Amino acid sequence: MNRRELLLVAAGTALACNSAVGQVQIPRIGFILTGSRQENQGLLDSFRQGLAALGWTDASNIAVLDRWTDGRTERLSAILKELIASGVTVLVTAGTPATLAAKRASATTPIVLVGVDDPVALGLVDSLGRPRGNATGLVLTSSEVIAERLELLRALAPRLQRLAVIVRTDPGLEQKLQDIRSDAQRKGIETWMLEAPTGTALRLAFARLRAERCEAIYVASGPLGPDKRARVIALVAESRLPAIYSHRAFPVDGGLMSFAADYRDLFRRAAGFVDQILRGVSPAAMPVEPPRKFDLTVNLKTAKELGLTVPPAILARADEVIE
Repeated sequence: MNRRELLLVAAGTALACNSAVGQVQIPRIGFILTGSRQENQGLLDSFRQGLAALGWTDASNIAVLDRWTDGRTERLSAILKELIASGVTVLVTAGTPATLAAKRASATTPIVLVGVDDPVALGLVDSLGRPRGNATGLVLTSSEVIAERLELLRALAPRLQRLAVIVRTDPGLEQKLQDIRSDAQRKGIETWMLEAPTGTALRLAFARLRAERCEAIYVASGPLGPDKRARVIALVAESRLPAIYSHRAFPVDGGLMSFAADYRDLFRRAAGFVDQILRGVSPAAMPVEPPRKFDLTVNLKTAKELGLTVPPAILARADEVIE
């Protein structure tokens, strides 16, 4: 074979290789969050950072297809249909509505859930230790987190005996509410569970907690949307009562205090579940994990407006103090 023939063979081989490479499909990860990108971009960034630490670089050897509903959960069905039709390898779902929608959309596509309170009660997994289905991931809360929130409230109101618990009618809350009741009872605190799925119900809940002479408020719902969150914060301020929230967004927007799982850490850890699935581990064999890192956020300006003195011990351990 002469030099010209060798060059032609080499060129043909290179063309064949390039064509094969062009056909290689990198893993596609569907990332779904029911909030807005503006408020939650940091969570996507944390997820990408977690992937990069494990050797997966977005747009290089993996593709993260992020989708946002801007608080409109009715968009979830269409988003999931589009992602599944595009051939996503794994779905990463933030919160209960997105995860339930993903589970309804596919019984086979692996799902990494993030920030769901009770996936067992919701029927997403058989058990935390052995999920068995196509979903696994990271839960949002635990009985220890609830106990800590009640201790923080009691530090602000040492004589606390009557506690209002504000909840929406979200699915899967039964265990959380039972944990709140049980721990409050052990501490000698009586609880009023006040459901507030609508604006009218929320106003009625606050009228009732005043009538029942509650001395503090535990807001058990997630971050809500900006408008609903502002409404809750305003009603709490009118009540002149100390309140603890389950998401940092509340004290950032003017609420008093939150003790919550570090969401960025949850999303960084979610990357580890995706990595294992891409390496062949079945979600059914991967135990659901609890949060490991927590943030205590205190709004001192709000405390002063309420005439409350935040104990030095709380300020000393706070991750963020807003002044």
